Amino acid sequence: MDGNERGIGPVIEGFITFLRTNEGLSEHTCRSYRSDVEQCMDMLGVRTRAQLESVELDDLRAWMASELQHVSKTSLARKTIAVRRLFAWCFAHGVTQHDPAAALKTPKLGATLPAVLNETQAQELMESADAACEPGGEVSPHERAVELRDCAMLELLYATGIRVAELVGLDMRSVNHANRTITVTGKGNKQRVVPFGAPAQRALDAWLRDGRAELAGGGAGDALFLGARGARIDQRVVRGVVHREAARAGVPDISPHALRHSAATHMLDGGADLREVQEMLGHSSLQTTQRYTHVSIEQLKSRYKQAFPRA
Repeated sequence: MDGNERGIGPVIEGFITFLRTNEGLSEHTCRSYRSDVEQCMDMLGVRTRAQLESVELDDLRAWMASELQHVSKTSLARKTIAVRRLFAWCFAHGVTQHDPAAALKTPKLGATLPAVLNETQAQELMESADAACEPGGEVSPHERAVELRDCAMLELLYATGIRVAELVGLDMRSVNHANRTITVTGKGNKQRVVPFGAPAQRALDAWLRDGRAELAGGGAGDALFLGARGARIDQRVVRGVVHREAARAGVPDISPHALRHSAATHMLDGGADLREVQEMLGHSSLQTTQRYTHVSIEQLKSRYKQAFPRA
């Protein structure tokens, strides 16, 4: 066995390959896992397989205590899960003879409700985006194409509640215009069909008719949404669009994930069945979807207090 084979690098690489091929995790998630476990190994001074074998539970708890000095509990929980999965994989595949992380607990997180726009704010956001796409004004064909793209992305995000990674992964063939549905590939490469309404249909039609060809470059392929260089759009660009449009509409600043929360809450407020929303959002657990019912209840209580003087 040479020095490279004794090093920790191939171990981490094997772990990431397992996550990518066997668990179906996205490249973005795999990069996060790699970064988290590499940071932990660096802090513990683990450079070889032998040193990995010598890691104990107290070492990992010391690492967690150190991390908590400069990261949030949410970030530490994510890092802890990554490290726990690394050691579980190492033990299962004979890389180590024990699993010191088996009893490692993630930090307790406060039960926070998802941040959402209310229905009026969501309407203002969509109307602002739509207005920016109306004909008129002296803009270049390229600028016009970007406006149409941004409007279509925003409308589709809110109409469907899909994740940003799912949006950027959409292809032209993912859209069924006749049925107003999109076929989405979610976590674990699981596919689901999600409906959307007339406003999103109009925005998509305008983008495909008058915008996409203007941005398309050699790397466009079948991608539904394109970036400035003509290839499939990047998640960071989509996040920037949502933040910018929220500022222009004068509504609270939100992320695309908060827009997903908003869509789920408004669907439940409108009477949608909990399991239907679960299927639409691609949640594997109904418990995850149930979080949004708490938001709806809080909004109901607020409206009740406003409407009833003796509330």
